[in-house]
Amino acid sequence: MPEKKDRIGFVGLGIMGKQMAANLMKRGFEMIVFNRSKKAVEELASVGAKAAASPKEVARNSDVVIDMVTDAPDVEEVLFGKSGVSEIARNGLVVVDMSTNSPANARSFASRLAKLGVLFLDAPVSGGDKGAREATLTIMVGGKKDVFERCKPIFESMGKEIVYMGESGSGQATKLCNQVAVSINTLATCEALLLGASENLDPNDLLKVLTSGAAGSWNLANLGPKIVKGDFEPGFKAAHLSKDLRYVMQLSEADHLMLPGSSVVYQLFNSVLAENDGEKGTQVLAEVLEKLAAHETLSKQEK
Repeated sequence: MPEKKDRIGFVGLGIMGKQMAANLMKRGFEMIVFNRSKKAVEELASVGAKAAASPKEVARNSDVVIDMVTDAPDVEEVLFGKSGVSEIARNGLVVVDMSTNSPANARSFASRLAKLGVLFLDAPVSGGDKGAREATLTIMVGGKKDVFERCKPIFESMGKEIVYMGESGSGQATKLCNQVAVSINTLATCEALLLGASENLDPNDLLKVLTSGAAGSWNLANLGPKIVKGDFEPGFKAAHLSKDLRYVMQLSEADHLMLPGSSVVYQLFNSVLAENDGEKGTQVLAEVLEKLAAHETLSKQEK
């Protein structure tokens, strides 16, 4: 007989979470879901998921509970708040935090849950809404190796590159390294297109050159065309990247690291938030640079 699959609970059905839960359902996992906004719950319930009224109800009916929420306070609320997962804690239950926060938070969550007999993995992801939709996410995991092995089929239903990074907190530490590279590459993409626009280069031809040579990157290929079109819809929200960079700055201070590129791009994303553009995609950084320029540039060319 085939091995019985874990029942999966999913809390947090935003831009990425809903797609990740949907992919788990496509792979035959029994699902129960919760989200503060009910529309996403209703959409998944219409194709076979069970709807829950709270994280507590999710935990009661799951073997593995996944949360995909915004920040550490949200994870805290899901796990330890009123009607949270901890109220129905039991030996062998697994919690997988796939949101992005910090290594210290991950270690704290793991320790507190362990006292209740609950196992914990920190497993943040990279790949944006496209990776979530196409089940091609990169998933970086911290926690006990045997718990990772148990959950690996779950991760493989949502992602393409699944990497065990080590003890609790290692997944979050890896994600923050990822966000350093992502944010600086986002700035590089915006600056390259800004310079090209100021020299009256055709932006689409410029993208062809940049993406095909040594400058090529995921950012150029995926965000470059959006910037040229003036499309700032979020695949990953600017506010979320700003939050992640805040954790990077905390780590750099604690570890006495000089991270000048990260520091500069963090301040630039603070400017994005000051412009009330945090709900837009990270490519909206281009607009901040435009406002600092002496003349109209990028998205103005295509509008």
